[in-house]
Amino acid sequence: MIKSKIRKKLLKIRKKKNNQNIKFSFLKIFTELKKRISRKKIVGGYYPVNFEIDILEILENLEKKIGMQLSLPVIKKNNEMDFYNWSTKNLLKINKYGIPEPEKIKKVYPDIIFVPLVAFDNRLYRVGYGGGYYDRYIQKISNKKKMLKIGIAHSCQKIDKVPVNKYDKKLDIIITEKYILR
Repeated sequence: MIKSKIRKKLLKIRKKKNNQNIKFSFLKIFTELKKRISRKKIVGGYYPVNFEIDILEILENLEKKIGMQLSLPVIKKNNEMDFYNWSTKNLLKINKYGIPEPEKIKKVYPDIIFVPLVAFDNRLYRVGYGGGYYDRYIQKISNKKKMLKIGIAHSCQKIDKVPVNKYDKKLDIIITEKYILR
């Protein structure tokens, strides 16, 4: 199946699943992070849109309980993005796609990045929206530093095999409400 068909089918499934108001466990995510990090880090989050899994409460806990520095992406030209410092107390502005973004005050390079996704497989590949924003960003930053890439999804978003090309970047972990893939 080609990515556009996968995307269309799984977006409908995600919308239906997201209406069930399933909460993701902060403890599950924190436990996974604790295994892999040794000090306070910069976390790259995302602001949930289009029925993506809402991780705002998780980001708030990482900031307030653990003292991690948060950041969110800001979309640039040519399907690129950068992450900028953000706190849950800060206001956001709406970009041309209707996605809330932080002010472009302090660009940061996350140590941990939460990646939204439409579909995924056991090999830790994902289908996104098709713009390649996260794949380009991961490629760019992997040349500068090591970054833990975490996908957040409902278990029903899993497919047998994501079709991949040379630009697709593999995630390190995918966390669902039922299990964790490593």
